[in-house]
Amino acid sequence: MNKLKKIKMLVMDVDGILTDSRIILDSSLGWKRFFSVRDGIGIHQLRKQGYKTAVITGSYSEDVRERMQHLKIDYFFENKLDKGPAFDELKQMSQLSNEEISYIGDDIFDIPLLKQVGFSATVPEAVEQVLKECDYITKRAGGYGAVRDLCQLILEHGYYSEGTT
Repeated sequence: MNKLKKIKMLVMDVDGILTDSRIILDSSLGWKRFFSVRDGIGIHQLRKQGYKTAVITGSYSEDVRERMQHLKIDYFFENKLDKGPAFDELKQMSQLSNEEISYIGDDIFDIPLLKQVGFSATVPEAVEQVLKECDYITKRAGGYGAVRDLCQLILEHGYYSEGTT
């Protein structure tokens, strides 16, 4: 948990983390995903305490953009299958270092970021290669409160937690 004491930002993937990995194609040929309200509350609590939030996703979809706007995500990068350049840009924009950032992802595209950040996390149903790389595996599944679980951990032990600033 000592790694969490430096964390000032949470960076998240979308599919499999903020959602349960399912995508529905509706009758108007629009993509729809299921997001957890609990995750949104956790993100709101983080932001309220001074933490920054970011999303880097390979998705390029209106439903994702709408959800990120609603959550008031500080930094949003979409259509980024190679997440490295977006992560470098995020660090430059935020002026934060690797050890000040926590990242949660669940698939092979996330591994380079999981290896760089100060605190890495994933969900129980992540691919095996990801499970091996992470500091923490959430108690809840992606799309069912996994992000809220990590937010709570950061709120309890992170940089802006009581007694560490």
